[in-house]
Amino acid sequence: MTGTTGTTGTLVLAGTPIGDVADAPPRLAAELATADVVAAEDTRRLRRLTQALGVQTTGRVVSYFEGNESARTPELVEALEDGKRVLLVTDAGMPSVSDPGYRLVAAAVEKDIKVTAVPGPSAVLTALALSGLPVDRFCFEGFLPRKGGERLGKLREVAGERRTMVFFEAPHRLDDTLAAMAEVFGDERRAAVCRELTKTYEEVKRGPLKALAEWAAEGVRGEITVVVEGASDVARELDPAELVRRVQVREEAGERRKEAIAAVAAEAGLPKREVFDAVVAAKNAARTGSADGKGLS
Repeated sequence: MTGTTGTTGTLVLAGTPIGDVADAPPRLAAELATADVVAAEDTRRLRRLTQALGVQTTGRVVSYFEGNESARTPELVEALEDGKRVLLVTDAGMPSVSDPGYRLVAAAVEKDIKVTAVPGPSAVLTALALSGLPVDRFCFEGFLPRKGGERLGKLREVAGERRTMVFFEAPHRLDDTLAAMAEVFGDERRAAVCRELTKTYEEVKRGPLKALAEWAAEGVRGEITVVVEGASDVARELDPAELVRRVQVREEAGERRKEAIAAVAAEAGLPKREVFDAVVAAKNAARTGSADGKGLS
């Protein structure tokens, strides 16, 4: 599909299988065979894909990955401006969704170049559908920061998110991430870990975050997508004073403060730290009030 001189070409974003090659969309083979330029995240994986599909690329094949995305984008835009049909594929799933592609799409849109897509498999939607969690409203958060402090900070930003959340994670960081989620979202927040989707050893592990973190501590392999239930309406309605009151009620009934805080956090769908902070703030306020002769004795 060679472009005509003086007419801008078309950028095609093509979804590739996330596991089973039989899931490749029918149009993918035709686009691979006829594109003027094929930009691939990994040219070796592209070669394996074309062999599995029984097609041969006739256009120029170039690499397009995180390391060269900025430098190669102008070159691909130039090809598009020359009327070429440029096909963009990543290792798995849809380009630009936590994969290379966004820069090229943005540059093409800015130049008023046509951008279209060959819809294909998506780990985000597949995991969401298999999770057993609410699917009417959801958000995709991609990969969390690698460093522990930054990861906790990001999770705290979305602690009150009511929509179901979808994350990607590396297998060697999964246990730490699930433990951090349990700390911020609460031990009992429901979640699902989806592993090796559509592949031979596909597995979906469902349960509360604390239990999933304990399971992951034994070691998990493969491509990972984590789906987490959104915050409950109750959590958003409870102010710090009400949280403190509920802890006090449990303490008066004989529970230790640590256990009371954990129980209130679980029933409210909040991280234990948030309930703990409310209790500490109330305690400090009471002390200050007593010192001024205005508070509790």
